[in-house]
Amino acid sequence: MANRRILVVEDEVVLIRILGDALCGAGYEVYTAANGVEGLAEFQRVHPDLVIADVMMPDMDGMTMVREIRKTDRACEVLFLSARSGVEDVCEGFKSGGNDYLRKPFALNELLARVQALLARHPEETSASGIVAIGEYRLDGNLWTLTHNGTTRRLTARESAVLSMLASNTGEVVASELLLKDIWGDDSYYNLRSLNVFISRLRGYLVDDPNIEIQSLRGVGYRLLIN
Repeated sequence: MANRRILVVEDEVVLIRILGDALCGAGYEVYTAANGVEGLAEFQRVHPDLVIADVMMPDMDGMTMVREIRKTDRACEVLFLSARSGVEDVCEGFKSGGNDYLRKPFALNELLARVQALLARHPEETSASGIVAIGEYRLDGNLWTLTHNGTTRRLTARESAVLSMLASNTGEVVASELLLKDIWGDDSYYNLRSLNVFISRLRGYLVDDPNIEIQSLRGVGYRLLIN
């Protein structure tokens, strides 16, 4: 399986090297940026599974960067780092789209534990090749890619997981509750709305094969049909 991608956005040169070495040593694929502007550009380029972001940075602070990320991506996990650890600061971090908040200074083993816990929300593929045929498309669940007529689209971990579950049960109804608990970790109303958005995206990705349909069964779940 492809290594999980982590983007570290931090303006302290020494700290970014320490974090990069520790995360690489733990088996992650690591990318770095020195401020929020660079972080946004790198996010769009590599589509990471997790972002570790300092709060106070030049050009664009971490919370502003994450608010921009959340306009297009609700699935990527975000861990904020900051010396500002007051209740209001932490609450603002979560409101801006963060999933966790770690106060500086911190122990590397605590950071690695939090990273592992956040990424555990993303399902892992277990098949050897991870490749599933969906009509004219080929889904690679290990690389999180969808290929059609030689063109490959990079998916997020959750997009890949949702499509994989539907494809593994082609013709059968997959309950929304099952999708949410397996992929999001809980079936809250907020996550249900997120799942609906993911289904809409997947329909758009599969539009070039008219024989593919993702049906919605209101209040029940979804079904992938291939005519």
